[in-house]
Amino acid sequence: MSVTSATSTASVPSPISVPPRRVAWASMVGTSLESFDFYVFAYFSAFFVGPLFFEPLGAAGATLASFTTIAVAFVVRPIGALVFGWMGDRLGRRTTLLWTVGVMGVATGLIGVLPTYGQAGWLGAVLLVVLRVAQGLSLGGEWGGSILLATEHSSRVKRAFYAAIPQLGSPVGSILSATVFIVLVSALPTDQLAAWGWRIPFLVALPLLLVSLYLRWSISETPVFDELVAEHRRDRAPVLTMFRERPVALLVAVGAALLGIGSYSLMNTYTMNYGSTQLGYSYMDLLSAATIGALLQLVTVPLFGAWAARIGSAQVVAWGAVGTLVIAFPMYALLQSAGFGVLVGMMVVGGILPTMSWAALGGLMADLFPDRFGYSALSFAYAIAATVSGFIPLATAALGEATGQAWWHPGLVLALLSAVTLVASLAARSLAVRG
Repeated sequence: MSVTSATSTASVPSPISVPPRRVAWASMVGTSLESFDFYVFAYFSAFFVGPLFFEPLGAAGATLASFTTIAVAFVVRPIGALVFGWMGDRLGRRTTLLWTVGVMGVATGLIGVLPTYGQAGWLGAVLLVVLRVAQGLSLGGEWGGSILLATEHSSRVKRAFYAAIPQLGSPVGSILSATVFIVLVSALPTDQLAAWGWRIPFLVALPLLLVSLYLRWSISETPVFDELVAEHRRDRAPVLTMFRERPVALLVAVGAALLGIGSYSLMNTYTMNYGSTQLGYSYMDLLSAATIGALLQLVTVPLFGAWAARIGSAQVVAWGAVGTLVIAFPMYALLQSAGFGVLVGMMVVGGILPTMSWAALGGLMADLFPDRFGYSALSFAYAIAATVSGFIPLATAALGEATGQAWWHPGLVLALLSAVTLVASLAARSLAVRG
């Protein structure tokens, strides 16, 4: 092991220590902003990116290009994980998280002022891709740091519960972004929404960024990182040490994360587009159903986190995978001809079970790696899973074309994600370095 004896190089001073509960919620607020910024684009891409930025490619080509802009941000996430992971293990969790949320907020706000193809030709599309790269790099370092910020301020007994609190950021971000679009679609005619209304959700990210920066500035560095510094145990090359010492654990962590991330990508991106274009649902009905499902997660995520604190994070992830595997095909069979009530029920049931795996994921992954390269390991494993998940809408669409839009094609994808996560969660129990 290569360690350093230097004093902390964190560029932002840490204020007085604060209670773990406040740290966890501050971490969740920052993650919510990151999720809001990212999901705003996910909702936006399915209906607006193509016509506004890729108009010359035609309807099918523009839709493909819009989904590709989603994938671009996922592809660069592992790079962001390596960069910000190194920062988190060397400079501190809190300092790094100030950078990640700052990059995301600024990039999202700038998307709101981009010129469309009609205004500046391909310039807008090129800048859009650049800003999506910035968003992806930022997200690569956000999740792992948020989990560590919460867990490293908590006791061993409550670690799994506090690891679930940052996971609320995903449904909160989804709810905020969906609510903004529901309001806009209700308040503005389609022509005004396409002309200027689509910019509003992105510009909203700027004031939210200020709130998130304040909250993260107001909390202290984690006791665990302070101890690493005091004992001169920071690794000089945490990324290399991670690959050398825990390669199998990295693979297991990636597999464990696939269902929690991938199901969200499948439901909130592909299924929204599939339900609208292939099954004839209204966009508002789909968005409302997804929002109701996300609201329920505000209750279930903490409950599943408390359960993980009692029986273990890996066990809760496994139970979520089993449940999702059971309902994957029936859920999409019902979707073929469902009314609004059934649609909401599908989103609720299809959200609760993967949420079980999602809520306990942070605790499972935090147990797999030592503190001295924990930021790098959590960030990189999560980023790889997110990169794979970023291609799920494209892969599911291709499967739909290959099968003639067979009703079961999205169910097959969900079942495969569940099976991989189930195997990984079972393996994680024997690989944990702490529990």
